[in-house]
Amino acid sequence: MIYTLTTNPAIDMNITGHDIRPDCVNRTGDVVYSPNGKGVNVSLVLQHFGIPSRVLGFFGGFTGRYIIDALQQRQMDCRPVWVEDTTRINIFVNDGDREYKFVNAGSQVPEEKQQELLHQLQSLPDITSLVISGSLPQGIEESFYDRILSACASRQVQVVLDISSPRLRELLKYRPLLIKPNDDEVQKIFGFSTADEGEVRSAMQALHSMGAQNVLLTMGEKGAWFSDGRVLYHCSAQPVQLLSSACAGDAALAAFLSIWLESGDVVQALKKSAATGANVAESNALGDFAKVEEYEKNIKVRKVEA
Repeated sequence: MIYTLTTNPAIDMNITGHDIRPDCVNRTGDVVYSPNGKGVNVSLVLQHFGIPSRVLGFFGGFTGRYIIDALQQRQMDCRPVWVEDTTRINIFVNDGDREYKFVNAGSQVPEEKQQELLHQLQSLPDITSLVISGSLPQGIEESFYDRILSACASRQVQVVLDISSPRLRELLKYRPLLIKPNDDEVQKIFGFSTADEGEVRSAMQALHSMGAQNVLLTMGEKGAWFSDGRVLYHCSAQPVQLLSSACAGDAALAAFLSIWLESGDVVQALKKSAATGANVAESNALGDFAKVEEYEKNIKVRKVEA
């Protein structure tokens, strides 16, 4: 069973407005509230594609209860660790041309609650894969990632990492099944440039040598790259009018996993990933995935080297 872990979930408030100006009343429309958090999004998209998963994470207050209630109404299995502090609300505003992002720090998570989640991980009877996504909330040190991955290693649980933490470099020693950095994160965390195909190839080789079994490198409008250490693939991007980027990367990862974990078909996984990410980027929150099949037909995947 796939479990997703969101240590810092949120309610996302997506707002559309026009001619937004300071120091005046700005009228908005199309306000969408959605249960969110990167791992939560992964579970929601996996569910859409018919792949079951279970949701783990820290939740608190009326906002945390809203997220869990909304997920359970969608028949999703949730195993929350409840904290006293209130789960955050993030706000994304699109004025028709630009997107403004207001992302809060998140709730305070004390040590005893961290221990509760670790105990939960060690006692789950059916866990085979764990997708760890997003940032850490207040009160949790970066070393918490090591404690999670160590627990997973002791149980032979495959780990997928989608985090922007500088700790990612050190976590590769645990040999995660897959990491999903973007080009900016590869530069900031590892110091690797990915400006051309040769640099991408070198970066991929270095990431594998450090311990990553598989790498999905996303590059926005430049598409994505995937490497398993033997074969390198490039995937094109689907042009869209951006409405909200808040959930697009999570959706792209979940779409990739929905194919790749089941069949190992990299080409089809990349096509579904690119198409889903694009469709979500032009929607408020996750949207309805109505154009995924249409966009899949436009995505080109090429094998760069065998």
